Amino acid sequence: MSSRSRVRYLPPGDPASRLDADRRRRDLDSLRRDDSVDVVVIGGGITGVGVALDAATRGLSVVLLERHDLAFGTSRWSSKLVHGGLRYLAKGDVAIAWESAVERAHVGTVIAPHLVRPMTQVLPVYDGALADGVLARVGYLAADGLRVAAGHRGVVRRAHSVGAEEAMRLAPALRRPGLRGAVVGEDLQLVDDARLVVAVARTAAAYGARVLTGMDVLGASADGVVRYRDGATGEEHVVRGRHVVNAAGVWASQIDPRVVLEPSRGTHLVLASSRLGGSQASLTIAIERGRAVFTLPQPDGLTFVGLTDDPQPGSVPDVPEPTEDDIGWILSVLNGAVEVPIDRADVLGAFAGLRPLLAATPRRREPTTRTLGADQPAEHVPSATADLSRRHAVRVDGRLVTVAGGKLTSYRRMAQEVVDLITDRQCVTTWVALAGAGPDAVPAHHDDPLVARYGTEAALVASMSDADPDLATPVAPGLGVLGAELAFGLAWEGARSGADLLERRTRLSLVPAHADAARPLADRLVAEAAAGQPAGAR
Repeated sequence: MSSRSRVRYLPPGDPASRLDADRRRRDLDSLRRDDSVDVVVIGGGITGVGVALDAATRGLSVVLLERHDLAFGTSRWSSKLVHGGLRYLAKGDVAIAWESAVERAHVGTVIAPHLVRPMTQVLPVYDGALADGVLARVGYLAADGLRVAAGHRGVVRRAHSVGAEEAMRLAPALRRPGLRGAVVGEDLQLVDDARLVVAVARTAAAYGARVLTGMDVLGASADGVVRYRDGATGEEHVVRGRHVVNAAGVWASQIDPRVVLEPSRGTHLVLASSRLGGSQASLTIAIERGRAVFTLPQPDGLTFVGLTDDPQPGSVPDVPEPTEDDIGWILSVLNGAVEVPIDRADVLGAFAGLRPLLAATPRRREPTTRTLGADQPAEHVPSATADLSRRHAVRVDGRLVTVAGGKLTSYRRMAQEVVDLITDRQCVTTWVALAGAGPDAVPAHHDDPLVARYGTEAALVASMSDADPDLATPVAPGLGVLGAELAFGLAWEGARSGADLLERRTRLSLVPAHADAARPLADRLVAEAAAGQPAGAR
């Protein structure tokens, strides 16, 4: 049997993957009739939906409870990269770099090739900093070695050095004086991190998982009893799991107070790509070992620039806000590398997310705590969260399993390690393609923007305008999102509000002016859906 023949694909528009109001009612009714399941997952970010998919594909009954919406927290605020771990190599953490390379290969070849595309990375080398270029080249060579060892040579191309003219062609905004050349590599860029979460959730639903958003978990005990409140009705209920997985991210300690996190705030700016010469290559501006500011061009004419790595003091907000200090710092680093300075007025938007980093010096290690990966250096107390590890850990307390830390790239591996503690049934997720993937590879850089965002389901998305031709046009003049995409979010992707559509099914909210322009249509479609009118049936 060839490796490709082992892959499990969903047919485009598989009705079992549909997350709509009817599916929600059926799942809630079934849970009221029988409140005992194999696995209760708390949290609808990438880790939670990854656990739900892994458990469901092993034949376990699964209920996922999320307080707000899919990808509401950290999972929508990332740099939107499935990366090979170069920054971890720079810090000497080969184990995490290897894990990243392996998981990047799985995502790029089987799991979600329709949601990623190779992105060129340009690290400029200037007079007086040639040693930095040599170190970068060595780092990329080591990363190439991991890429080859991971078994998938075709995911990204190997790194190489270029002269000053080629560097300027790739990144025309670069400061020219003193430029000697650049080290050029590749990594995988996600079309959208929130879209990855939704695709994993829909695929989990296709394998039988009940994915329920708007459910506020009030408590979870070591004996598997989970109390939750239905946000729509205010009613409180109980579900009993043979196992409960706490995948609440930066809020994990609210479920299990013995988990100690030190959240880190990462901020990105949103600029028009034209302000950086329209480049589709990512400019890497090295700051220190393992840290850099990146420009991350998007297919819609925007470029994200980030990111910070600062402690988040106090309580954890639902939606973190970037500070003016963060914005100013990113601009200052960027302006040190570009010819024409970027002003504060050029910033179209900004967003911040919280990384659920494990504390470097936990108050007390419980005997039941299992740290996955290399041991943490307990003697080192960092002064900034940039020094904290991206490792993840799993803590077991009776039937309650808490997974914390980690990163988006390794979500599948984290989920596998959690479910391995629950069952001895074999994990199959390296061969489970997500909704929208198909046997005929559809690149995320496809000329058709619907194909680039939805893969094999592009025609299904377009059909949402059959009964309402207005949905075949952009949500507002000059924007690249069609009304049909909002209708699809309601009909297939579990969206229940205008915010769900504008902030997570599309990313229009990253530029406030774009969200304001699209909001009337989003609100209209939500109101029609609430009145029982199918999306696109106007």
